[in-house]
Amino acid sequence: MDSKTSILIIYTGGTIGMVKDAKTGALHPFRFENLFKIIPSLELLDYEINSFCFDPLMDSSNMSPEFWAELASVIENNYESYDGFVVLHGSDTMAYTASALSFMLQNLNKPVILTGSQLPLGMVRTDGRENLITSIEIAAAKEDDTPLVPEVCVYFENQLFRGNRTHKFNADDFEAFRSPNYPVLADAGVYIKYNRNAIHNPNFKKLKVYKNLDPGIAILKLFPGITENTIKSILNIKGLKAIILETYGAGNAPNFDWFIKLLKNAIKKGLIIINVSQCESGSVAMGKYETSIRLKEIGVLGGFDITTEAAVAKLMYLLGNFSDKEKIIKLLTTSVVGEITTSDE
Repeated sequence: MDSKTSILIIYTGGTIGMVKDAKTGALHPFRFENLFKIIPSLELLDYEINSFCFDPLMDSSNMSPEFWAELASVIENNYESYDGFVVLHGSDTMAYTASALSFMLQNLNKPVILTGSQLPLGMVRTDGRENLITSIEIAAAKEDDTPLVPEVCVYFENQLFRGNRTHKFNADDFEAFRSPNYPVLADAGVYIKYNRNAIHNPNFKKLKVYKNLDPGIAILKLFPGITENTIKSILNIKGLKAIILETYGAGNAPNFDWFIKLLKNAIKKGLIIINVSQCESGSVAMGKYETSIRLKEIGVLGGFDITTEAAVAKLMYLLGNFSDKEKIIKLLTTSVVGEITTSDE
C-alpha cells in the first residue's frame, strides 16, 4: 500500500494564521496543531499534513535576508521527508520572499507554494481557507509520481504564479497579486488547470541551497525633478555594491550631463547598475530610445522584464555567492531560474 502524500506547512507569520479571541475579540496566532479543527475539510484531502511554526513569528514588514536563510534551512532540513511545502506568509513582502527562495533553492524538484490571505483564517469571510486548501492540493499534485509544479510559487485567489514573477498590486482586494510578464501557472476553478508549458520541468538533480545573501544594494527610483544631490548621496552609500535603477517606460532616463556623469563615475569605481522599468508590465529595451542609449554606453545593464522584487533577490544572491564581477554581470543578464525573458527567448 502506498504511503500518503506528505505536506509540510511552514508558518512564518502574517494575517492568514490569525484567529479572534472569543472573549476579547483581539486577533492572535492560532496553534497549528488545531488546524484540522479550524478547517475540518482538510481531512478530505487524505494527506499527511504536518506543520512548522517560527517562534517568534515574523511580520512580513520585518522580513530580512537572515530570515530567508532560516526559512531555506527549514525546507532543506525537511526536503527528503515531504512531498511538498506550503509557506504561510504575510502578503506585503511575499513577492520578495518567493523571489529570494527561487534563487536560494536551486535544482528544486518539489513544490514550494507561498500563500497567505487578506483576511485572517479566524474570520468568516476569510480568503485564507481556500488559499490554504488549494495550495496544499497543488503542493501534493503529482503525475507518474513526479510533482506537477517543482518550483517556488505564489498562490492567491484562484491563481498560481511563478514566485519570482509576482508583484503585489492591491492592498484591499482578495486578488492581491499579479504576474504581469509571465503566464499564470495554474487556474483553480472547479478543476485546477495547469499551464504545463509555463511550468519548470524537474531536473532530478540534488537540491543546492544558497544561504549567503549580500544586502549591499539600493533602489534608485527616478522621478521628474530628482536632484543631483539626491542621486549623488545614494551612489555614495558606504558599502554599496549594486543599484537597481528604476527608470521610465522601456528603460528611459534623463540624459542630463550631470546625471550620466554621476552614473559613469560610479560604474568606473565598481558599482553595478541594473536598469529596471517602473512599469508593472513590459520590458527594458536598452537603446530603443535616445534617452537610454547613453545608459547603455556607460555600462548600465538592462534588466529585461524583471520585477523590482526579483532584482533585489537576484542581486543579493549573486553578490553573496560570487566574487567574480564579470560572472555576476553575465548572470544578471541571464535567466537563472526563470526570472526574466531575454531578447533571445
